[in-house]
Amino acid sequence: MTIDDAKAQAKALRVALQAQGTVISHAQSLELIARQNGAKDWNTFYARLAMRNAPPELALNDRVRGRYLGQPFNGQIIGLSGSNNYRQITIRFDTPVDVVRFESFSNLRRQIKATINEHGRSHYHTSDGEPQLIVEHE
Repeated sequence: MTIDDAKAQAKALRVALQAQGTVISHAQSLELIARQNGAKDWNTFYARLAMRNAPPELALNDRVRGRYLGQPFNGQIIGLSGSNNYRQITIRFDTPVDVVRFESFSNLRRQIKATINEHGRSHYHTSDGEPQLIVEHE
């Protein structure tokens, strides 16, 4: 179960109870979901879920894969700094990535530097709503 799953369950519980005439707040429904899953309160349950669903920590020289501007890549982390929430990452691609989607010309990138969150996703998105960079362990 993820944090989003737990929140969705809490919302569904609140809506179901309201349909039966019992009104509870969202916070109360979160507490109930936490207790149903064996936690003493929502904060404890949230922390447990966050730890369970945290991606493996990225480190310098790790092999990674992902998507950059919609293009798949494999590469190696050659630079990494910052806190766990937002990190500056530099990746050298095994094979240059063409960042242009037009057939008439290309722009190949061999190395990039970006800021990612704790889930390996950049804050910035492409025009289709996808993160510009998605990084995972190989």
